[in-house]
Amino acid sequence: MPEIKCPNCGGIFQVDESGYAEIVAQVRTAEFNREITEKRNSFDIEKEQAVKLARLEEKNKAKESISRKDEEIVTLKTRLEHTKTEEAVKAKDALAKKDNEILALKHQLESFKSQLELAVKNAVSDAEKQRDLLSSELEIQKQKHINEENSLKERYEMQLALKDEEVQRYKDFKLRLSTKMLGESLEQHCETEFNRIRMTAFPKAYFEKDNDSSKGNKGDYIFREFDDEGNEIISIMFEMKNQQDETSTKKKNEDFFKKLDKDRNDKACEYAVLVSMLEPESELYNNGIVDVSYQYKKMYVIRPQFFILIITLLRNAALNSMDYKRELAVIRNQNIDITHFEENMESFKNGFSRNFRLASEKFQTAIDEIDKTIDHLQKTKKALLSSENNLRLANDKVQDLTIKKLTKGNSTMKAKFDELKNNG
Repeated sequence: MPEIKCPNCGGIFQVDESGYAEIVAQVRTAEFNREITEKRNSFDIEKEQAVKLARLEEKNKAKESISRKDEEIVTLKTRLEHTKTEEAVKAKDALAKKDNEILALKHQLESFKSQLELAVKNAVSDAEKQRDLLSSELEIQKQKHINEENSLKERYEMQLALKDEEVQRYKDFKLRLSTKMLGESLEQHCETEFNRIRMTAFPKAYFEKDNDSSKGNKGDYIFREFDDEGNEIISIMFEMKNQQDETSTKKKNEDFFKKLDKDRNDKACEYAVLVSMLEPESELYNNGIVDVSYQYKKMYVIRPQFFILIITLLRNAALNSMDYKRELAVIRNQNIDITHFEENMESFKNGFSRNFRLASEKFQTAIDEIDKTIDHLQKTKKALLSSENNLRLANDKVQDLTIKKLTKGNSTMKAKFDELKNNG
């Protein structure tokens, strides 16, 4: 909206487009009329001054030539009349010229006024179109936002209704079951889920109820899986816990951790998993698999929907570790082969040393006996024979010692000697 500043007080006023146009027209018309009036008054003053000046000049001339002849007076009068006529003609022409200029200025003013009105009209029209366009876009966005909000509201209301129905169905189902049946239902659910994919996902796995109570207690289910060579890949002790909503004393998951850990250790299982419907409002247990190994080693708490997932995750991790176990076993066997080779060498060395020591002792005994008395020749002969036999046995052991015998049953050392032989 245009603003107008007052030249006297300095105040600023706002007027609409039509009022502003009328004010502009009034100001321009008043200025134009004032300019015409000033020019007309100036022309009249100039004309009067010129007439007065001419008259004064004529008077002076008349006074100077008063003594001249009457003919000159007549001539001067004639000239004076002629001058007046010319001045009148000039004044008329000047007035006509001014009228033409005024008319041209009026035409310019009308043209400018028309252009100004047209520009104001176009500006107002453009502003109205822009306003209508923005209003239309705003209305469209508003309607779109309302539609999205209604759609989102309907979707959440539908999901909430489904949740309410599921909760109600779950409550109705649990009301029809006893406490024992609740636990059995959860166990049956887990067993059914496992059996449904047993042949495709776990063909060599064992998943059965723990019926061994020889140590005073037992868990619910045990999962074990073996590889093609009969090596155990993974073992898990499962405990299933459910609870009726109307039960006065509510149990917590951590109330069963200690017993579950004992069951795992007693049955030599690697992992322990509590499948629980307890603490249904807990955000911790409702978010997924919960690792509680900070309290008990390799123990997890899950909801029933994560039963297959926890088995798959733990089993895949165990399969990955089996490669490292096999490599470690190979290295361990190599160390055992080297140890056996060293033991064989030490056994041979000890036997040979013993035989040599015995032979030396017999030789020394024989020499002593020969030096002492000839009567001991028979004894010496026996000692010599005994020493010869020991030497023969020692020699036989030396001769019988071969690389083939030393490397028998020792694949590592056999490979080493074969490599040396090939290199030689």
